[in-house]
Amino acid sequence: MEKLTFITENNEEVLFYIIEETRVNGTDYLLVADPDDTEEEGSVFLMKDTSPEDAAEAVYEFVEDEAEMDYIGKIFEELLDDVEFENE
Repeated sequence: MEKLTFITENNEEVLFYIIEETRVNGTDYLLVADPDDTEEEGSVFLMKDTSPEDAAEAVYEFVEDEAEMDYIGKIFEELLDDVEFENE
């Protein structure tokens, strides 16, 4: 599984495993997991690329809109047999 390090607004490094990625309506989305999550059914997060097209580096933000989360979550569920999303 590929690992990516994200830099937060506070310049903190956060490591995530990339489970899957896809492009929907011109936007790149990542399904990521926290490598420190030791639960059997660990938490996964949806992130989307919000960087300008000409940016040298991608800028990802967590998907927080419930409708977008449901829509993109269903796409990832179709791509992966063993992933099921539950909004909390």
